[in-house]
Amino acid sequence: MLTSGQAPGYLEDELMRKTTRSRGTGSVKRAPSVKRVPMASYVPRPIKRASGRTPTALIPAYIRSVDRALDPDSRAYIRRKLGMKLGKFAHSIERVSVRVEDVNGPRGGVDKVCRIKVVLSALPSVVIEEQNASLQAAIDRALSRAAVAVRRAVQKRRKRSTA
Repeated sequence: MLTSGQAPGYLEDELMRKTTRSRGTGSVKRAPSVKRVPMASYVPRPIKRASGRTPTALIPAYIRSVDRALDPDSRAYIRRKLGMKLGKFAHSIERVSVRVEDVNGPRGGVDKVCRIKVVLSALPSVVIEEQNASLQAAIDRALSRAAVAVRRAVQKRRKRSTA
């Protein structure tokens, strides 16, 4: 059983980074907040079934590409951005699904589509779709919109429960 400060072995590298000094500038890089770590690609079933508050690193994020395979750098970028944008709502999120698609194929144009579905606990799911010429721009815009939509949904639940 995990407590809020523990992580399974495959997540320790992300969660337990030490502070390091960058070369030449003397500035100190701090370890990322536990809420801002990248989301996991796989979470074992016994851990998923544990109730209570879920750390960001234990929220499964499913990333799919409809027409072409995404390189590992793009997948890591998406997981890192998911953790940064949605990590503070980890207690309300069950899972996240990201689908990337090239609508026009080789013809070009504004044709990269990013769909994000955030499944929330005891609330309707949030689905966001964003289209742009650049894949990263579509992902960034969709993540920003998803964070706003999740924030609104969680705030509505809080207002309803206090009234």
